[in-house]
Amino acid sequence: MKPQNLLFILSDEHNKKVTGAYGHPMIRTPNLDRLAVRGTRFTSAYTNCPICVPARAALATGRYVHEVRCWDNAIAYEGRPAAWGHRLMAQGHRAVSIGKLHYTRSTPAANGFDEEILPLHIVDGLGDLLGLIRDELPVRTGSRKLGPEAARGESEYTAYDRAITDAAVRWITEEARRHRDKPWVLYVGYVAPHFPLVAPPEFFDLYPEDAVPWPGQYAPDQRPRHPFLDAMRNCMQYDVGFTDAAMVRRAITAYFGLVSFLDHNIGRVLAALEAAGLMQETRVVYGSDHGDNLGTRGLWGKSTMYEESAGIPLIAAGEGVPAGQVSDVPVTLVDLFPTILQGVGATPHADDADLPGQSLFEIASGRARARVILSEYHAAAAAAATYMIRHGRFKYVHYVGMPPMLFDLAADPDERTDLGRDPAHAAVRAACEAQLRSVVDPEAADRQARADQAAKIAAVGGREAILARGTFRYSPPPGKKPVMFS
Repeated sequence: MKPQNLLFILSDEHNKKVTGAYGHPMIRTPNLDRLAVRGTRFTSAYTNCPICVPARAALATGRYVHEVRCWDNAIAYEGRPAAWGHRLMAQGHRAVSIGKLHYTRSTPAANGFDEEILPLHIVDGLGDLLGLIRDELPVRTGSRKLGPEAARGESEYTAYDRAITDAAVRWITEEARRHRDKPWVLYVGYVAPHFPLVAPPEFFDLYPEDAVPWPGQYAPDQRPRHPFLDAMRNCMQYDVGFTDAAMVRRAITAYFGLVSFLDHNIGRVLAALEAAGLMQETRVVYGSDHGDNLGTRGLWGKSTMYEESAGIPLIAAGEGVPAGQVSDVPVTLVDLFPTILQGVGATPHADDADLPGQSLFEIASGRARARVILSEYHAAAAAAATYMIRHGRFKYVHYVGMPPMLFDLAADPDERTDLGRDPAHAAVRAACEAQLRSVVDPEAADRQARADQAAKIAAVGGREAILARGTFRYSPPPGKKPVMFS
């Protein structure tokens, strides 16, 4: 593959189903749709953890969460093990970050960047300490604000994304051509469509509130029951705050508006690349750190292994990437490490020989090797450690100490029928569990996660100190203070 620049755009909490290129009948995402037409769209792409900080640590290092041991939103990446940016900088490639990273603190060289512009990291270097408490899950009352705050308007997040876009356009226009000796990588990290669900008027108004689709299995008697989900609903009380159907539709309308707002910003960045004459020498990759349940099954936010939450949009385009192609090969965020190195022509490091990822460019070209992909969750509201793999048409979800889930995605793409306790699928479950254990020891990883979380709790003064400190609902943009609640 010819070495070229690489523009990597990462959004936050983008449910892949809410993208035109992925078949949504209403959403307007013309820029992402055009990107998919000129590149390859991955239909079975997943996060390695359906919450921000661990997902981003896995993406940075190309290693699974249980290897990096960034388990939750209070144990963030600090520069080890090496990130793809470290490998690039060591070989003379420039790596620049603009926007959200969600590491421990802004130390560019340690984080794997020559420069961090407008970086967003975990609050006070501590993050969401409340998420460390898992033996007796606290009730997170602030999550009830999700529905009542949904609106047509502006928020500090929409202002932040506009600033990120301006900075990206400025870098492409003014800085990119100053670095011509070797291909560069520009990472652009947006916060949309992450809540607060407040969408700018011109994008909110694209979607009549009475016309947006109603979430599947939303009625209380339709919602699946499982001890993990029951505990999560009791902890993350998003749906408790919704008072009527109009509020549900307003929240979905705002989310749709934020997706279109994100697409608009991406369009501005791509237009700047074109105007600068760099499009033909720059590959583009778009993805998200995880998805959003968006009311389906009465769940909002992320943290589950359903397709809405663990699935992500992922599109690659540019020289050498098959155009107009769809790949059904399961892929994850750890695949970005080898993708970025291959794209710019960097030499793989010997210490990375055991990385589980494979270049998306190789996969798009039909050279995928057989492997097991993994997503795992040990963070906020996790009453049990959770692991997910794909086995052909099946998705297997393993809970330590709780019954598994199994879905036939070919026959049941909306995951309405859980085969986790179906006797007829016992052999499939056994094969899936064996594949999972070939990648991770679920019980050992769970013990390590809980030990690391207990150590962190002790280091900050104990459980009572965390509860007294309170927490926040989302990390604020640079220069802003978090809104704390008990």
